Amino acid sequence: MAARPAWRGQIKLALVSIPVEIYPATKSGAAIAFHQIHEPSGKRIKYEKVVPGIGPVNTDDIVKGFEVTKGEYVLLEPEEIESVKLESRKTLDLVQFVDMAEVDAIYYDKPYFVVPADDLAEEAYIVVRDALRAARKIGIGQLAMRGQEYVVALKPCGRGMLLETLRYSDEVNKAASYFREIEDAEPDADLLDLAGTLIEKKSGKFEPQEFHNRYVDALKGLIEEKRKSKGELVIQDPGDDKPAKSNVIDLMAALKKSLGDDAGNDNNGTAAKPAAKRPAARKPAAAKKADATAKKTAAAGRKR
Repeated sequence: MAARPAWRGQIKLALVSIPVEIYPATKSGAAIAFHQIHEPSGKRIKYEKVVPGIGPVNTDDIVKGFEVTKGEYVLLEPEEIESVKLESRKTLDLVQFVDMAEVDAIYYDKPYFVVPADDLAEEAYIVVRDALRAARKIGIGQLAMRGQEYVVALKPCGRGMLLETLRYSDEVNKAASYFREIEDAEPDADLLDLAGTLIEKKSGKFEPQEFHNRYVDALKGLIEEKRKSKGELVIQDPGDDKPAKSNVIDLMAALKKSLGDDAGNDNNGTAAKPAAKRPAARKPAAAKKADATAKKTAAAGRKR
């Protein structure tokens, strides 16, 4: 179970309130996401937000706008959008009960597991679950969550209950506009019997674990094969986002440090010229005489 519920509140049925928590019943699948790579360098391509004729823009200068007509936008500040968000009401009122087959599958959107919030809520929870199952009904209500308002359906699900958000009617395309070209004719009786026989032959219990995304499996196999071969594998340094240091700059800094402060700029902002070479200083005559005496003494010692 997820550590944090998506919503926490009460299911209200007339005078009965049941404290519950809901958790997402699904998770993202095994889809493989690709990144765009600059092949010559092996680095990942990044994208900038740009304005035509202006270039890259600062994130602080970007606001949200709704296009009311072509090229005409109503601009909204984050505070204005936040102000109209609905508070998450802590009560789900079941205002209607309908047959399970009454709601077309096209309206169902995202499922959530509904669990009792504590031991005291469990008895009332079980009563509602079993009553819905016996009547073959689902409960309909509206729920505010994450600033949005959803139409939801509550139905039994094994030992628990499932809450599913429903699409609003204006979010569903009318099927008639797509099916109007299909002829309204009675099928051939023999063909209908043959199709029925085939359906009966292949009928069975739904086992979702038996189905796999063969495309994703094939992609994973291809990626693993190329990873092992290393023939076309691009290795990217984890620190490649940092600007690379230039050896020229490092060398220049080292030279300046070796030369000391004199290698810096002069007061006029121009580079200081290297000092002219000076001839080696001549030793005084006394020093020369002392050196000669030392050499003679050393030679005499070797002869002994």
